[in-house]
Amino acid sequence: MEYNPLISVDAPIPVSLITMVAPGISEALIATAMGLFAAIPAVIAYNRFSNQVERLESRYDNFTEEFSSILARQAHALSEA
Repeated sequence: MEYNPLISVDAPIPVSLITMVAPGISEALIATAMGLFAAIPAVIAYNRFSNQVERLESRYDNFTEEFSSILARQAHALSEA
């Protein structure tokens, strides 16, 4: 004997399958929509934040290079004097 929980004994197979599967599909679609409603703004916020961090990191790198160059020039000038 084969057990198939989607088939009802009382109803024909197509009607039984539709009435038993439709609520689950509906629930899954609603859960997917809710997930997208939360995920899309989160991804947008993450991308903006990540971009700002990258720009700040680039500014810090430029400052470090310029500052070390200034210190190197001053050290070189002091050693020649």
